[in-house]
Amino acid sequence: MSVTMAAALRGSLVTLVKGLSGPQWQQLACRPLSVSAALCGPEAPPARADATFKVTMVPGDGVGPELMTAVKDVFKAGDVPVEFEEFHLSEVQNMASEEKLDQVLTSMKNNKVAMKGKIHTPMEFKGELASYEMRLRRKLDLFANVVHVNSLPGYSTRHNNLDLVIIREQTEGEYSSLEHESVTGVIECLKIITRVKSRRIAKFAFDYATKKGRSKVTAVHKANIMKLSDGLFLQSCAEIAQLYPRIKYENIIIDNCCMQLVQNPYQFDVLVMPNLYGNIIDNLAAGLVGGAGVVPGESYSAEYAVFETGARHPFAQAVGRNIANPTAMLLSAANMLRHLNLDYHSNMVSDAVKRVIKQGKVRTRDLGGYSTTSDYVLAVTENLRHRPVY
Repeated sequence: MSVTMAAALRGSLVTLVKGLSGPQWQQLACRPLSVSAALCGPEAPPARADATFKVTMVPGDGVGPELMTAVKDVFKAGDVPVEFEEFHLSEVQNMASEEKLDQVLTSMKNNKVAMKGKIHTPMEFKGELASYEMRLRRKLDLFANVVHVNSLPGYSTRHNNLDLVIIREQTEGEYSSLEHESVTGVIECLKIITRVKSRRIAKFAFDYATKKGRSKVTAVHKANIMKLSDGLFLQSCAEIAQLYPRIKYENIIIDNCCMQLVQNPYQFDVLVMPNLYGNIIDNLAAGLVGGAGVVPGESYSAEYAVFETGARHPFAQAVGRNIANPTAMLLSAANMLRHLNLDYHSNMVSDAVKRVIKQGKVRTRDLGGYSTTSDYVLAVTENLRHRPVY
């Protein structure tokens, strides 16, 4: 009986297929089941997502709100299935409080993914040494900051075709917020380095190199002077390196690393380092490929991911002037989409940004052009592969 039913079903299917014209059959065949619609052809847009991803957004200070507006405009034009929960947290605009911080943390813990601008930290001491930026990192345990420094095709710098990754431990070190005045006129600032966190960031770096097919990890340190603290970090990296025999391991002193990055950055692949050195190297390396406006970054804990610019600058002098470069934030947004497994939309956004840069017709002032932020965002939206269908 089952054989007869199977034969009848087969016959019905053959009849149905024969009754469909070529375009009808192609459209039916390209409808996604549980795989990406991109597999059906490079120009086939995916079906609308069944669900919208919620993402926490913290615009921050300076041009942060303008950059986030650029992201929202591009996402809207590309029909990206992301809904932002927006929170304004700022120490310099009187928009920071324990209540607001708790709201941001609750949203981040619920959504697991966030986009964040630079929350500017005032230099004045107001009774609390730890900034809101640092408190966010600690409460979410965002221990690994990753900055992929990659040359943009079409924008020429002194060193072209650069491709290196900077991995920074960002929950301890010089940013431990432990300072005190031991006697009048003498300030002591404690740098905290622990074996557990040093091994954790080293393992993250080697795991990253393995996953991304990279061949070398370089530990950056100052163990010749800070023999115990940086010595422990260096020892931890060397111990973890032994577990990854296929990845070449080297170490370099921070001051020499800065010089080598300027002279010959091609010798580096993945660099791993403590907190302060990472902040310095992030900014130096960003300058090699075009500046703070073009390099994306992200921070990870075991549970959460926060996407931001690679070189963290509020660029306060550009506020309201419509001149900020949204490239870094848009590329960071594309990385966020890839993290959410929205590969089609991620590629759509990043390809559009890179296409605008390569064409060279629309560039902001920091890249030697005269275009406004609005001009740039419009050019990116016009270069999106597919417009939304309403």
